[in-house]
Amino acid sequence: MSPATTPNQLQLVVGIADMKLGKGPSTVMTTHALGSCIGLTIYDPVTSIGGLLHFMLPAPRDEDHSTVRGPAMFATTGVPALFMEGYKLGASKERLIVCAAGAAELMMSDSDFQIGRRNRTMLRKLFWKNGVVLAGEDMGGTDARTLSIDLSDGTVRIRTRLGESTLWKP
Repeated sequence: MSPATTPNQLQLVVGIADMKLGKGPSTVMTTHALGSCIGLTIYDPVTSIGGLLHFMLPAPRDEDHSTVRGPAMFATTGVPALFMEGYKLGASKERLIVCAAGAAELMMSDSDFQIGRRNRTMLRKLFWKNGVVLAGEDMGGTDARTLSIDLSDGTVRIRTRLGESTLWKP
């Protein structure tokens, strides 16, 4: 996805309801098919530690549901897991650069489900409670997105059917 990608870079694909973390400078993480789902990136510019989460739903219906499906499926379990794993690798909350993309409404806008909107609302609640500020976001609308983060410098890129853009760059 990135024009700066070289053959020596490790390309990690993050699937739906999945999460990966790594350390730069030779790692690029990408997730595809962000419709109503949200892709969330974290990056510590001092340690070059970063991660990417692709969550599907705001919260599990019950405890059993979250353990069966895994934490990365839900905002309420996946977002804390992403941050905690980043801290375990040496990232610092004070330095984290956080970006989010997705939360589109691919179905009819008057649908009862509105999963994209519910995902976005839950993410904002979690961030508000924990004092996290987004450095970049591209959420809502009706287009699916592909999201990538380059751990060499933390650059976050978005691709839609309309083209590619940079969400965050140092």
